[in-house]
Formats: sequence, structure tokens, C-alpha cells
Amino acid sequence: MKITKAEIYVVSSGPVKPVLLELHTDEGLTGIGEAAVAYGLGATAAAAMIKEMVQRDVLGRDPFRIEELWNILYDQSFWTKGGGAISFAAISAIEQALWDIKGKAFGISLYDFLGGKVHHTIQAYANGWNYHCYSALDWARASERPLKDGYKSLKCYPLATQLPGGTLRHVTHRTLDRDFAELAYQRVKELRNAVGPSIEILLDFSGGLTTGETIRLARRYEDLGIGWLEEPVDAFHAGALKKVSESVNIPIAAGERIYTARGFHQIIASQAVDIVQPDVGNTGGILETKKIAALAEAANMQVALHNCASSLSTAVTLQLSACLTNVVNLEVYPYFKDSNAYVQVLENPPEDRIKDGKVDVSDAPGIGATLAKDRIKDSLWGSCQ
Repeated sequence: MKITKAEIYVVSSGPVKPVLLELHTDEGLTGIGEAAVAYGLGATAAAAMIKEMVQRDVLGRDPFRIEELWNILYDQSFWTKGGGAISFAAISAIEQALWDIKGKAFGISLYDFLGGKVHHTIQAYANGWNYHCYSALDWARASERPLKDGYKSLKCYPLATQLPGGTLRHVTHRTLDRDFAELAYQRVKELRNAVGPSIEILLDFSGGLTTGETIRLARRYEDLGIGWLEEPVDAFHAGALKKVSESVNIPIAAGERIYTARGFHQIIASQAVDIVQPDVGNTGGILETKKIAALAEAANMQVALHNCASSLSTAVTLQLSACLTNVVNLEVYPYFKDSNAYVQVLENPPEDRIKDGKVDVSDAPGIGATLAKDRIKDSLWGSCQ
């Protein structure tokens, strides 16, 4: 079997812009993957990187030799060594599509290649449920919807400002004025009062503040029963991450802007975090994320895979989560579908199977997802063969 063609889609879908890849083979099998830079900027850059990588190093090759192809892309792309989101998002999309082809060829689910199921269902936590809110009382009121829908865990961004279109503006200049800092505290306090003690609240600082400001604010949240403090500092600052973890009595989570097992080695070895958060769509793909989870397991840490793209990324993340012994939950955005111009890119999105805050793992071959080609056909960005 040989790879003969690639089709790349850049889909404008409400607040995100998913970058999707479909690889074709000479035996008629296809595989799909996603470069998870849908949020923020970088979608067209990732699409271009995918095209260059496929044209030079993927077309004409055996799709079953996944590890060999991964290392060719890593070693021969030059900027990938020590690289960031665009390089590794492209590799991730390609690698996912290869696994999808292989799963379909053998008629087995992705998790069966990776040791088999450990979990039949995964607990989901809701993100994006309060992007339309500003005041502390509005945050408290907004929590009614996800709780009614069965979610037992909510993630939020106390330092962010809401923008039109369902997106957020995070901290600039590494500081907050006193009034906004107080608002950041009151938002979470009112939320806790509204949801009660049994609902998990997860906080994300998005690396916005200086180390000292982060510690000072985070300590105020310690009595509110916070499940984790995510990205307390910039991903470049491993030493600052360690300092925060030693100064704040809340579990620390990080990893969405860290790439490959090499990148995670330092924060895991230093015990700077409690929960490791690689993104299967931008850290290097499925097998690379499995390696990161193994490093975390050896260091007695949990894994909560980051997931902020389309439902295709959710499907891939769910397949991998099913076979990780130290995974704790799955990130979902249940209300992106309310956004103007939202496009559901799958015929069978896993989000439709969420019940009582949990989602079952598909047993379909490969990733277990089918592109909604009729809905994304006008989003074809480029192809090569």
C-alpha cells in the first residue's frame, strides 16, 4: 500500500478554524487527522506545513511504517528540532491519518494498537460554557447550563476578557490592575457558591502573569477547592513553573504549548506539575503523546489531554485516552455549536454521545470518525499527489 494523495481543509467554524487532513492510498483506504491550531492564529501556516511535508516525505510511502515516517519528518524538516506548534501540528495531523489508515486496514480501533482499552468511558469536563460572561454573577448564572447537561467539572479563565464571536482575550503586559484582579477572584468565588462543593472547578491562567503575581492571586483560590491551576506561567519558564508549584497549594497542570516527549522531559523530571497536558494534535501525534503519558506515569503524575479544536481532535483524544492508565478526563467545548457559522466537521461527533458528563469510546476501526465531506467541501485549502 502506498500514499497517493493528500487533501487539506481549513474550515472557518465559529470561534475556531480547524485544519483537517485526509490521506488517500492506492488501495482506496483513506485516513484523517487534525493539526490542532484551530484556536488563535496559525491555521493556514499549519496547512502549508502539512502540504510541504506530505509532498516531500510522505507521498509514495507505506502508511504502515508510522514510526519511520515520523522520524523522517522530525529529522529532515530542519526547523522541527526544537520547533513549535506549526511543525508539530503538521506532523500530528499526518501521523493521525496514518494510524487511521492502518486501523481501517486491520479492522481494529486505534486503542487496540496501543495496548487495548483501560477505560470504556471517559469523564468529560466542559470548557467554553461562560465565554459570553463578564461579571462574577454572570459566571455563576452561566454554570446552570452545563450542570443541567450533566457535567460534573467546569474549566474557566478568571483572567480573561470576553470578545465578540465567542473567544477570549488573555492578559497582556503580564499584569492586572487591582480592580480586575479582584474580579478574577470574585468570579471563581461566586461560581463555587453557585455550583456547590461537589462540582470540580478547573482554573486556567493561560500563562498570563509574572510568577509573583501568579502566586499571590493563586493563593487566594486555595480555600475554594480548585481541581487544578492550568498554565500558571508561560510555557518557556520551566523554573517559574516549579516555583509556582512549590508555593501554591493547588495541583498544577500544564502542557498544551509544550511539544514532544523531549519537551516534556524537563517539567516531568523536575516534578514541576501534577497533571500533564499534551495535545495529541500539536505535540507530535498519537504515539508521541502515548510516550509522554508513559513518562508522566513513571513520575507518578496524571494526564489530562488538552483538546481545543474540532470534533475530530475529540475523537482522536478519546481513542488515546481509552488506553492510558493515568488519564483523568477529556476536555470538550459543548457549546461551540451555538456560535455563528459553526461547522460540525464529522458525521459522527463524539460530543453527541456525552451523557451525564461521560462519553463512551468508539469501537469503529481506526480513529472511529467520518468526515462530513458535504459540509467541508468548500473549505478545501489545497491538495497534492
